[in-house]
Amino acid sequence: MLARILFLLLLTMNLAAGAWWYLRAQAPPAAASPQVSTAPRLLLLNERDNAAMSKAALAADAAQAPADPNAPAAICSTLGPFANETDLRIGMDLLTPQVTAIQFQESSSVTTRGYWVYLPALDSRDAALKSARQLNAAGVRDYYVVTAGDHENTVSLGLFRDRDNAARRQSQIAALGFPARLEERTEVERAWWIEFQRDSAEPPTYDSLRGAEQLTLKPRSCG
Repeated sequence: MLARILFLLLLTMNLAAGAWWYLRAQAPPAAASPQVSTAPRLLLLNERDNAAMSKAALAADAAQAPADPNAPAAICSTLGPFANETDLRIGMDLLTPQVTAIQFQESSSVTTRGYWVYLPALDSRDAALKSARQLNAAGVRDYYVVTAGDHENTVSLGLFRDRDNAARRQSQIAALGFPARLEERTEVERAWWIEFQRDSAEPPTYDSLRGAEQLTLKPRSCG
């Protein structure tokens, strides 16, 4: 009797084990849980170039976008001339808070300062003094011997504002037998102009600038 019970118990255990292995083999595999990578993503060269091109295209479209029709029209003007860089800097400092854009331009021009009649430089001071004594003996009283500088040993015969007066002086001295020359005296004048842009037609305030009454405010193209 005992042997029969043991046989049945072993048979039941074997059947249970076989059923467990059968059911395990038939069950679908468990889905693997997704793994989140912490490594940085590699950006291919063509992806980088395409992104840069897209960004540039968006910037170009924004630049070409039509202007806001309700925005006030820009007013561009020029103020000057300023005689030196110190006055220019003061003017720039004063106008900058009042405008939307600002810059400056420098100009130069050659100005006639008069005319000079003279005898060319001689080899020595003694030679220049000798010519001066000869001029004095000929009745010429208005002369000056230059003793230093670029025109050393030159005999100056006068400075004139009017060219006709200088020409008459030259002819007078030449008639006495002296090689008088006439030379135009020039000077390069520098000047500075401030160019600015405003959103208002009302001109900026610059009355506090030194020499403001001599400055000219005039319109200019904004292009």
